[in-house]
Amino acid sequence: MARGRGSAMAVTVLLCMLLHSEMAHAATYTVGGAGGWTFNVSGWPKGKRFRAGDILVFNYSPAAHNVVAVSKVGYNACTTPRGSKVYQTGKDRIKLVKGQNFFICSFTGHCQSGMKIAVTAV
Repeated sequence: MARGRGSAMAVTVLLCMLLHSEMAHAATYTVGGAGGWTFNVSGWPKGKRFRAGDILVFNYSPAAHNVVAVSKVGYNACTTPRGSKVYQTGKDRIKLVKGQNFFICSFTGHCQSGMKIAVTAV
């Protein structure tokens, strides 16, 4: 019986270590830096290395902008496909998933003016 409890304890400790290790690697990035989520921000991700689980913070005026998580097609065409997640608090925190992540502002003309980013997380 003692062996079973010891094994369960070891597994629990290992899981806690793995979770702690994963959380320690997550980073938080403010999209657009001090300027925030605004026009001509599409080049902001260049030179940055993103990981799945990292957090993107989008700071903006909700009366003037929003953030929409879109597909690659939506990103390229500056359209909001049906079912896209729309954020509109002005202080949105979005966790990156592994692979490609695409975000646009769906206010008329904003995406076309460079208010979109594509981020690849490893």
